[in-house]
Order: sequence, then C-alpha cells, then structure tokens
Amino acid sequence: MDLYVPILVLAVLAGGFAVFSVAIAPFTGPKRWNRAKLDAYECGIEPTPQPVGGGRFPLKYMVTAMLFIVFDIEIIFLYPWAVSFKALGVFALVEMLLFIVTVLVAYAYVWRRKGLEWD
Repeated sequence: MDLYVPILVLAVLAGGFAVFSVAIAPFTGPKRWNRAKLDAYECGIEPTPQPVGGGRFPLKYMVTAMLFIVFDIEIIFLYPWAVSFKALGVFALVEMLLFIVTVLVAYAYVWRRKGLEWD
C-alpha cells in the first residue's frame, strides 16, 4: 500500500487544483463583455451563419489534426523506448529506426503534397 501513497497524493493535488481553478475563475476573470468576445471563434475566420443541416467544413483542419495525432503518437512511443534503451539491446534500436523511417516517409509524402501549407 505504501507504493500507492505518492499516486494518491498527486491525484488529490491535481483534483484540488482543478476544483480551485474552476471555483476562482469567476472572481478573477475579466468582467467586460462585448460582442466580439461572445462570438464563436473559428481559427481566425470570420464566423458566418451555417446553413440548415451544417455546411462544408474545410478538410485541411481535419488533415492537420490527423497529422498532429500521428506525430504525437510517435513521440509517445519514443518515451518508453528511450527509458529502457539499455535493456532492449540492438534489436530494439533497429525496430525503432524502422519505425522512425516509416513515419518520416509519411511526413515527406505529406510535405510533398503540400499538406502542411495554409492557403
């Protein structure tokens, strides 16, 4: 049970901080509201009324989100590998190099197709 005490302390601190932040925000936040602050924010684009049933949403936002997820997952896989690098040996090094090369090929493909450029 002694091994779980630091985890429980961290959970209590995180929960306390979250509750404190939400509770104190109305008292410390700005009080001046105007129309611009109450409008929806759409990545720098002027908000326009949407037609009934939605409308066409630019695909580049979703492509950028998927790219972020792919490269974020790559970093997540690199952390445990880096921690246990000495214990894994040469085989793990080769496997990680193949993984990185695969992701870099995907990155080069996206770059070549101009998927990272904003119009």
